[in-house]
Amino acid sequence: MIRSWPGIGAAGLVLLCLIGPLIAVFLRAGEAGFASLSLGAADWAALRFSVFQAVLSASFSTLLAIPVSRALARRRFRGRGLLITLLGAPFILPVIVAVMGLLAVFGRSGLLSDLLALVNLPPVQIYGLHGVVLAHVFFNLPLATRILLQAWQDIPAERFRLAASVNLTGWQSFRVLEAPMLARALPGAWLVIFALCLSSFAVVLVLGGGPKATTIELAIYQAFRFDFDLARAAMLALVQTVMVGLVAVVALRHDAGQAMGSGLDRVVQRWDTTPLTKALDVTALGLATLFLILPIAMVAIEGGMGLGQLPPQVWAALQVSLMMALASTFVTLALALPIGLAAIRHPRLEMVGLIGIVSSPLVLGTGLFLMIHPFANPMKLAFVVTAFVNALMALPFALRVLVPALKQSEVGFGRLADALGLTGWARLRFLLLPRARRPLGFAAGLTAALSMGDLGVIALFADPNRATLPLQMYRLMGSYRMEAAAGAGLLLLVSSLALFWIFDRGGRGHVEA
Repeated sequence: MIRSWPGIGAAGLVLLCLIGPLIAVFLRAGEAGFASLSLGAADWAALRFSVFQAVLSASFSTLLAIPVSRALARRRFRGRGLLITLLGAPFILPVIVAVMGLLAVFGRSGLLSDLLALVNLPPVQIYGLHGVVLAHVFFNLPLATRILLQAWQDIPAERFRLAASVNLTGWQSFRVLEAPMLARALPGAWLVIFALCLSSFAVVLVLGGGPKATTIELAIYQAFRFDFDLARAAMLALVQTVMVGLVAVVALRHDAGQAMGSGLDRVVQRWDTTPLTKALDVTALGLATLFLILPIAMVAIEGGMGLGQLPPQVWAALQVSLMMALASTFVTLALALPIGLAAIRHPRLEMVGLIGIVSSPLVLGTGLFLMIHPFANPMKLAFVVTAFVNALMALPFALRVLVPALKQSEVGFGRLADALGLTGWARLRFLLLPRARRPLGFAAGLTAALSMGDLGVIALFADPNRATLPLQMYRLMGSYRMEAAAGAGLLLLVSSLALFWIFDRGGRGHVEA
């Protein structure tokens, strides 16, 4: 067997790095006295806006996902697999790039405004609440669709056969079979997306549109970056942690269950298809595909025209982002592999790494600043801190794909390995690593892409003379150099997708045993 102590040590380090900053935030808030740090009017406004925009974003994302997921569940067509794969693209798409694409489509000088001008209508306004909600729907509609699609596919084929045999109409079939499933699956999907939108930062930073559209995360950034009010930033970080933590606990405790029991895993056949339902499904899939593809296509088109206007700082920022992404990937794998190996014998150990799901990068960054500040200048450690926080944020996803593969290898071949005397390094080299190569490659690609596009902690610590590519792109947008920002966006998009493809493709290569 593989020794567990490296994984236990790695899990302890992760726990320390996740809990330590929260303790630092709590202590800093307590030093000034919690009574004197009661939330002001602006803070309450930020809290209300955080909750309100998260409610709207989660509601629109899940409601719009119902017709899209239903169409995918009951239609078979050429390109269906590619479309389902496309639904995962927004997850690894850099937020700042997606926002630029949405501006190109829905902004004052975007495609939609140009079309409205043809009929003498005023341009649309994307900044503010509706812009934030639109961006969150762009990112979370695919996630909600994937969750509901899985729930739809969990309805046994025998239930649809039975419904057809008793001549249930389309509405009757929906009410008896699909509505109960939605009643169980929708709350869980809504809670997950609500928690994600509560801790959103980059979207609100770019599209927030002033004091009336400020979230708690953005208020932390402003208190830290502009006012350098560490006590207020700590208090707001504490509020954010409690708020997101409570929602995450409710989401994790929610059990969607299985609405219709088990079946014989037959292919689902539907007899409730009519020309109207087919037209509705085609419309839903067409609009969803256009909504997802058009902003990315606009980034590619406008970015291609702006590549010639890139300042030298963009290329320097690209090098910084690449080094940070590779460093984050190395740290994530260095933590995930020993924790995953130890989780074979100690399953609960995986939960330590999953704490990162409920952690806010901005809150962790604030806590790390408070911990480092008495001993060193945090600005000089900005890139080290950012790379490490990015690694911690990607660790839960890495563990979720790695641990099942390692456990399956032990279940399938553990006894044979014991009979052959494979232990320690030999067991890791010949049994576990070859069969974990694909999830390792996927986890590395996911970490690299997420880190490459991150605009979170680096916004707190960034040196004015140095920046990552997302931060440099944001600065170009802030100085209204939109052509150069579009070129930087295309560079960031290609770099993120390339890193993901290289690592993921490497994990899928042939393995010599």
